[in-house]
Amino acid sequence: MRSSEPPGGLYRVLKVFTDIRPGEAGTAFLLTLNVFLLLLAYYLIKDVREALVLTSYDARVRSYLAGAQAILFIFIVKGFSRLASKVPRHLLITWVTLFFMSNLGLFYLLFIWGLPAKTMAIVFFIWVGIFNLMAVAQFWSFANDIYTDEAGKRLFPMIAVGSTCGAVIGAKIAGVIIKPLGPHFHVILMLMTAGILGICIALTIIIHRREIRQIQGRPSRADVAALEEGKIKQEPLRKGGGFRLVFRSRYLLFYALLLFCLNYVNFMGETIWGLTLKNAVGRAIRMGTAGGLDATQLTASVTAQYHFLCNLIALVVQLFLVSRIFQWIGVSGAVLVLPLISLGGYSLVGLGASLMAIKWVKSFENGVDYSLMNTTKGALFLITSREEKYKGKAAADTFFYRSGDAFAALTVFLLSSATVEFYAKVNVAVTAIWILLCLLVIREYRRVKSNAPSAAV
Repeated sequence: MRSSEPPGGLYRVLKVFTDIRPGEAGTAFLLTLNVFLLLLAYYLIKDVREALVLTSYDARVRSYLAGAQAILFIFIVKGFSRLASKVPRHLLITWVTLFFMSNLGLFYLLFIWGLPAKTMAIVFFIWVGIFNLMAVAQFWSFANDIYTDEAGKRLFPMIAVGSTCGAVIGAKIAGVIIKPLGPHFHVILMLMTAGILGICIALTIIIHRREIRQIQGRPSRADVAALEEGKIKQEPLRKGGGFRLVFRSRYLLFYALLLFCLNYVNFMGETIWGLTLKNAVGRAIRMGTAGGLDATQLTASVTAQYHFLCNLIALVVQLFLVSRIFQWIGVSGAVLVLPLISLGGYSLVGLGASLMAIKWVKSFENGVDYSLMNTTKGALFLITSREEKYKGKAAADTFFYRSGDAFAALTVFLLSSATVEFYAKVNVAVTAIWILLCLLVIREYRRVKSNAPSAAV
């Protein structure tokens, strides 16, 4: 977004980190703050979700709940698409976020009234999974709607730093305050999350109005066209469902299937990590090498180190590599980086690997997923229509993504007696399909981009 105003201090600061142009700093900063708060909110209640389900059920129940989420997303995406056809973008995001805020208030009341813990654990686990995917998907749809392909490729890596930092800081805050908050920590964290979501709504409205004002203040002929586009963006989307858009477009369909494979491989990788960790902890307890910790404490300690390493790698990659990868091989080329890492990592695990080796394989895979891949998933929609940005992306990033979890859980259930090495070989086979889908996405990306209008937003 260009502006005739002289560059300010914020522009000079952001210029150090990215290729930002005069007039872009304000919106880019607000979007970065918005996604920072969004991920901060999610990670505050993520630990609540884990604590509730793991204290009420066997760990395998978590994987089976992914199937329930996938089924629910069929109806959620349909409802989201209908709402998007009735209200403009800022009201769409406001109403969806208000819905999630009201849910948190309802959960608070249900906990206070003493609803059975096992029931709450299942309902809240499913809800958090839906909230995370929907909230993040609609944020990136909003960002895609603001920027052109050229501007998005420059600014998305910086904006995504907010996402990574929000995850790191949110997880750290939750870990620090859970004990001081006492046994009712979960209800307090829910209220904190609801408050943060309220700030996200305010930021969305501010960004929307800021962009409209900047477009309306432009005098040139090109800006008159942009003004007309700005007027359109204050109107609802055309009618049509998200699933229909996905199945009608080869680009969106290949993208959706890519996400299916991505999450299938990730889920199987987490299963490999969990099984190896459980065996290692049991062996340490039996041999007396657990340092005086019991099984729960040792598992929690190693898991905390694992999550910290994942987030640390993600932050380093986001800060120093994502924007450079976009420059070197482009947005389309960036989709190949993660599956190639997964292919090498699981090929190694399939030959037999220690807990430490698996920890590094999964940490590196997750770190690149949280940083480069998340940014790439957002940037791939810069060249699509507005309906595809909101409805198509919502369908792909929720239903198809979560279906990968569900099918991986089914695989684990059917092959419950298989070894870790066998699971790794399954991942190698699925990753080969994933790479093929990446090549198809790259081909379709280039085709859609060559046919896309180049008018500035």
